Amino acid sequence: MRRSLLVFAFVCVSGLVGHAQVVVYDAAVTFRNSVTATLKEYLLTVQREQHGQLRRMAQRLSMFTNLGKYSVPDPPRWRTHAWEDNDAFLFSNLYHAALNYGDGDGSAYLAVSQPVLNAVDTIDRLGTAARQTLTAQLATLDVATAAAIAATHDTGQLRYNGRRELLAIDGLDQDATDGSLEQSATAVLDKISGAVLIGARQRQARTQLLSGVVEQLLVEGKRTRDTEASTMNMQLVTWREGQAANAAFVAGSGDALRTWRQP
Repeated sequence: MRRSLLVFAFVCVSGLVGHAQVVVYDAAVTFRNSVTATLKEYLLTVQREQHGQLRRMAQRLSMFTNLGKYSVPDPPRWRTHAWEDNDAFLFSNLYHAALNYGDGDGSAYLAVSQPVLNAVDTIDRLGTAARQTLTAQLATLDVATAAAIAATHDTGQLRYNGRRELLAIDGLDQDATDGSLEQSATAVLDKISGAVLIGARQRQARTQLLSGVVEQLLVEGKRTRDTEASTMNMQLVTWREGQAANAAFVAGSGDALRTWRQP
């Protein structure tokens, strides 16, 4: 009995081992596994290429060259007019101070410019044509004064703020030429933002200076136009009233000669 049981157990175990060694082939499962393995290989290759590209993009220029060569060794500085020197500028100290710091109310410019007398009472006693001529000339003086005051103030403000702006440019210069490899991409972007801001301020200052130049050209153009208009008016009056003026001159000269007596 015992021997029979051992034989039966051996047969069962032999059957199980033989069944486990049978190879089962499923075409659908094999195709699916092949596609999955191929896709994973492609994804791994793409990720490796992306990682390498990111590493190349993250490399700073300081790894290959010295950034100090892009820095100007001795940039020009804003200089102030030596208005404190009374011997050099004896009669224009206030105006030189305005050129250094600005002149919002125009008092410094008016202190060194020739004043214009009050012409209100004089205008009331003139005729229409004379009043218009005098008003145009006074308007030219007022426009020239306003343009000069604005240009003086803008120049002083730009000179004063330019010295402070120069400190910011020096700081940006040091940060931009820093060869440290520990700075992140965010730090580099912050430097770019700072450079853009300084560039915008400088463009604004340049626009203000150009506006002052345009105002001065407008004043000069008005003066030239007024001068040419006065010249043309005199020529037109000469052509229009020339014959009558000559006749009156001849008649007056004849009367003077006829009535003249030796004293």
